Amino acid sequence: MISDGTKLIVGLGNPGLIYAGSRHNIGFAVLKSLAGSLKINFKRDGSVSALVAKYKLLQQDVVLALPQSYMNLSGIAVAALLKKFKVNPKDLLVVCDDLDLELGKMKIRPQGSSGGQRGIASIIEQLGTQDFGRLRIGIGRPKSSGRQDSAKYVLSGFLRKEKAAVKQIEEDAVSCCLSWVENGIVQTMNMYNTKTPRA
Repeated sequence: MISDGTKLIVGLGNPGLIYAGSRHNIGFAVLKSLAGSLKINFKRDGSVSALVAKYKLLQQDVVLALPQSYMNLSGIAVAALLKKFKVNPKDLLVVCDDLDLELGKMKIRPQGSSGGQRGIASIIEQLGTQDFGRLRIGIGRPKSSGRQDSAKYVLSGFLRKEKAAVKQIEEDAVSCCLSWVENGIVQTMNMYNTKTPRA
């Protein structure tokens, strides 16, 4: 299932220590865990406004990236990354948070709307297509459902009692990303969208 072109995996989040560890930054956390498992380091690339790490898996060129623009402007960095590394949007996987999935669940899809996720919306706008993969990581919704409550919630940190579930979903997401590279989106969907989260 390995393709000829370069594959790009992008984690979404906000740069800066103030946002580190927040629910909105779980895409960053997954990509950092993935880079750690591959023993590679991110380096700043000002030409694409992102931190970038590269590796080869079974002769497949893979680029990992963390946009350093804010979440709402993620598409600018992603468009620049696709252009620089000559990546087809169908060889792009975006890892992001999802309010509509409960904590500990994830879902991978080959295309679709933004679902209200502003980083995905920015990417769709900049690329002019919805046809790119996305791995949504559940962060759950706040008890209050107002827009202001949700905005504060996504920028808040995880509770101590949630940390074990977060650690597990990060590990599962890393495995899912590697499967996407090796096996493609369809087989990976069949493997991971049916998984029951571990307690």
